[in-house]
Amino acid sequence: MTNTNHLDEIQELNLAYLLLAQRLLNDDRAAAMFRLKIDDETADLLVSLGAAQLTRLARTNQLLCHFGFEGAEQLRQVVDNPRDNGLSQFHASLLMAGRGTVSMSRGA
Repeated sequence: MTNTNHLDEIQELNLAYLLLAQRLLNDDRAAAMFRLKIDDETADLLVSLGAAQLTRLARTNQLLCHFGFEGAEQLRQVVDNPRDNGLSQFHASLLMAGRGTVSMSRGA
């Protein structure tokens, strides 16, 4: 029963993530690609998916989204950040901004 519940939750999260990704890409493609850490081809594909395709993709038993941190140390830097709230969000954004740039540049 628990595995079924977890699988249902994963699939629900996947669908929400895919719908959010499409909405972000339609609103501001460049910012969305940066935030989602995806390339042009992936962005084109995500935007082109219809409801049935999104649902089918969401039904996988693996999470489609992932942590934006490369490891525990990077996560710890954000969580244990002594800066005030305004700067800590900026610090987290800076830490995560560089993630994925190497893999994205390899595709070019």
